[in-house]
Amino acid sequence: MPRPEELVPLPGSARERLPGATPSRNAEQSEEITVTLVLRPRRAKGALPSIDALNSRLPHERTYLAREELEKERGASPADVAAVRSFATKNGLMLEGQDLGRRSVILRGNVGQFNRAFGINLMMYSHPNGEYRSHEGPILLPKRLAAEVVAVLGLDTRIQAKPHMRIVLTGAGLQAYLPTTVAGLYHFPSGANGRGECIGIIELGGGYSPSDLERFFENLGLPTPSVTPVSVDGGANAPTGNPNGPDAEVDLDIEIAGSVAPGGRIAVYFAPNTEQGFVDAVSTAIHDAQNDPSVISISWGEAEANWSPQGIQALNQAFEDASLLGVTVCAAAGDNGSSDGISDGLAHVDFPASSPYVLGCGGTRLESMGGAITAEVVWNDQPEDGATGGGVSDVFPLPGWQANAKVPPSANPGGHTGRGVPDTCADADPATGYLVQVDGRSMTIGGTSAAAPLWAGLVALLNQKLGKRLGCVNPVLYSQLAKRGVFHDITSGNNGAYTAAPGWDACSGWGSPDGVKIAASLSQQVQPK
Repeated sequence: MPRPEELVPLPGSARERLPGATPSRNAEQSEEITVTLVLRPRRAKGALPSIDALNSRLPHERTYLAREELEKERGASPADVAAVRSFATKNGLMLEGQDLGRRSVILRGNVGQFNRAFGINLMMYSHPNGEYRSHEGPILLPKRLAAEVVAVLGLDTRIQAKPHMRIVLTGAGLQAYLPTTVAGLYHFPSGANGRGECIGIIELGGGYSPSDLERFFENLGLPTPSVTPVSVDGGANAPTGNPNGPDAEVDLDIEIAGSVAPGGRIAVYFAPNTEQGFVDAVSTAIHDAQNDPSVISISWGEAEANWSPQGIQALNQAFEDASLLGVTVCAAAGDNGSSDGISDGLAHVDFPASSPYVLGCGGTRLESMGGAITAEVVWNDQPEDGATGGGVSDVFPLPGWQANAKVPPSANPGGHTGRGVPDTCADADPATGYLVQVDGRSMTIGGTSAAAPLWAGLVALLNQKLGKRLGCVNPVLYSQLAKRGVFHDITSGNNGAYTAAPGWDACSGWGSPDGVKIAASLSQQVQPK
């Protein structure tokens, strides 16, 4: 008889139960579920040109990979996929799908089969936010397979992320803006409308109604942009009809991005609000050859401590792919100040904004008069109405391109160094929020959820104007743009543990954009010699 294969824990796969959750019963053994296995990149580190070296070049100096090249150089190897197929067959699981470029394999089976295959016991947990399925302890895999697998996603179904928006429920707020007005205050460049660009938007719930979009853009005097919903893992454009729910996030994202870059196309990737759904939505958008987004906006996130290490690794590897393809990713930095909503007395930053391959977007309070900014400070209306996220990552080390930004030590005991968040900012205070149309109602909404699509719209304009994708712009932003006065430096306010200061800070990054100056600074670099 052949000896049984040695099983080992998959690093980063154990999940702790949510605070306040209690196990209620075993998961139904016959329930059919699908699980995503994310595999390692095919080549060893160093086989490709350095990602950091690519991103440190100015856009006109970069050569991005085509998706076919990325799949060949960095996709999953057929041998690794074959190993997963063999593992599935031995355990009675069906191979539902595979994508070498995304390095993902989808397995289907029932709970009992997955319990036996992964050496776990799936349980149902009761929680005030809803029942979810999970397991105690790590996932076990055969030793050879564990070396090939980055993450196993889909066994745990807890709600993974929250939308970073704040709705003004009563009163008109201090000063509500149309998105086009904010773009004007930030001097977004004229002569570009996003034509030829596609903005990808990640959504983990809710939906939009075409009638809301038509009314909103008609009131602005703009054509309604082309909006394509994309289903991921069974997610769908499913408006709830509740303007105070996730529909508000979806409409906010589309209406801000679409009004800033009205000539562009928008693809909205709808997925379940789980770790599996989040990772699959982002990797689908990045590798979507049909819609081909050049910039992706993410307004959903969660504190790093509330992600599994395997989920962070899988998502961060997708962002690395994005940088090699020339896709810029903008993500909201969070709406709960320096704690990011965790009540342990420590400072936390939000992921995915903390990824070094993502443009983290913080929030400000923006006041104006006569078409000009009169005051802009860090958004902080705590405790009732939130504050911008920001701080020092507990997961990602300080990138080389941030070395001269004077990122402070973490406010937590020990004062470790790490990736500083955010990189930039924009208007996000609900008191100076955005007028949008949601479920038949005109509403004022703020939050860093608004800053991410605003920046995504600006990136689309810059891509069109330059005739070259910006890609991962962070290293250039820190080494080149920040020195040229292309940001409105925010020097007043705090988000709790961190205080604004001249230059970069952990509340507002380098500041809010001056679009014309950014475009001019980059354009100087693309003139023929």
